[in-house]
Amino acid sequence: MAKVTAMDVYKLLPQTNCEDCGEASCMAFATKLSDKEVDLSLCTELTDKQFEELDELLAPAVKEITIGTGEKTRVIGGDEVLYRYEESYYNETALAIDIPDDLDSVEFDEKVKIVENLEFERTGEVLTLDLIALRNKSGDANKFAECAKKLKKAKYPVILVTFDPQAMEEALKVIGDERPLMYAATKDNIFQMCDLAIKYQCPLTVFSPRDMGGMKDLVFTLKSNGVEDIVLDPGTLTQEGIGDTLDNFIMSRRLAVEDKDEDFRYPLLGIPPLVRLNKESDEIEKRVMEATVASTLINKYADILILKRTDIWELIPVLTLRQSIYTDPRKPQAVDAGIYEFGDVDENSAVVITTNFSLTYYTVEGDLKSADATCYLLVLDTVGKAVDVAIAGGQFDGKAVADLVKDSGIENKIKNKKMIIPGLAAPISGEIEDETGWDVMVGPRDSSALAEFIDDKY
Repeated sequence: MAKVTAMDVYKLLPQTNCEDCGEASCMAFATKLSDKEVDLSLCTELTDKQFEELDELLAPAVKEITIGTGEKTRVIGGDEVLYRYEESYYNETALAIDIPDDLDSVEFDEKVKIVENLEFERTGEVLTLDLIALRNKSGDANKFAECAKKLKKAKYPVILVTFDPQAMEEALKVIGDERPLMYAATKDNIFQMCDLAIKYQCPLTVFSPRDMGGMKDLVFTLKSNGVEDIVLDPGTLTQEGIGDTLDNFIMSRRLAVEDKDEDFRYPLLGIPPLVRLNKESDEIEKRVMEATVASTLINKYADILILKRTDIWELIPVLTLRQSIYTDPRKPQAVDAGIYEFGDVDENSAVVITTNFSLTYYTVEGDLKSADATCYLLVLDTVGKAVDVAIAGGQFDGKAVADLVKDSGIENKIKNKKMIIPGLAAPISGEIEDETGWDVMVGPRDSSALAEFIDDKY
């Protein structure tokens, strides 16, 4: 599907250049609309017909679905393309943790607290979970409702997991006003779940494993009866069925993006813990496989995943992969260039240089902080490239370092003109000395050894 251009949008705008939207012209507004930087409602001169046409034109291939309300809101879907290099993916995969309703009260509360408090910092961003999936493992509708009531005070929005319409309704009676995601409608309960989705105005998941035709029929039924916010679960099949799982996820997204099939233009949901159904594997193997399947499905268009475990060693690769995939490939991850101080620096403190690639900077920062190092860190603007890539590309050279030294004012802060460069920058150490007039020390290739290098050799 071709990307909507600014000219496509401009043709449908009033073209009066009234500036009510805050832009200098309709073309400027069209450009921001095509880049998803402004809202269509800002245009005050659109007729109802024009608004409808533009809204349809600008609608993403995959519909955005909102789970939760107020501050407890999570948006999924919204993607436009199949491949990340074409355009940034939108609304990163939401991660939910499964909490069964048969836990005792104390254990249940502790589990919720663990989910709410779990966080992991990487490259300056705090990575967290997104939702709580309450599963009706007890089979008791009242128990399910009691646990749902507890989650009204939770930090995250909720997924209600049950195939029993009675249990679903009891839970919706207490938490339906918070717009939980209902999971799930099947061919056996489709009409009861449809009625509940309409009554409580909640998004509804359709579950149709190994049956794409059946999925299409169920979605058509829901749409025909007035349900607009739908999530698709093509089934997370285990072991030998994992290939079918990937095929179904890929096929669903292709139908949405390439064919604009109205019955598949919805977010996709996967449940990696189903790999635990393989009784031949031991517990560690199952946990590793769950993380592996979760990572695979993030790569293959999953908009929401329900996970079981909260061990950080299982979640770190999933959180890290998600962060990497949902960055804009057109914009390098970079921090601001300049001087950064670590510890109680003075005129005798060491001067270290690195690049402004986020991963490089935060790795160096973490190593310096963990070792309680004291130094100035000069961060060179390499347009978000790592040391070796920046040297190869010409962004990290003697002149660039000399300009940084001059512009940063570091010479006014220290007594000795001596700097430590990364080990990977050794080939240009002489060039840096010639351009800056400073003494250059070639530091370690790995910043984990940097603090020790400063203490022993600086």
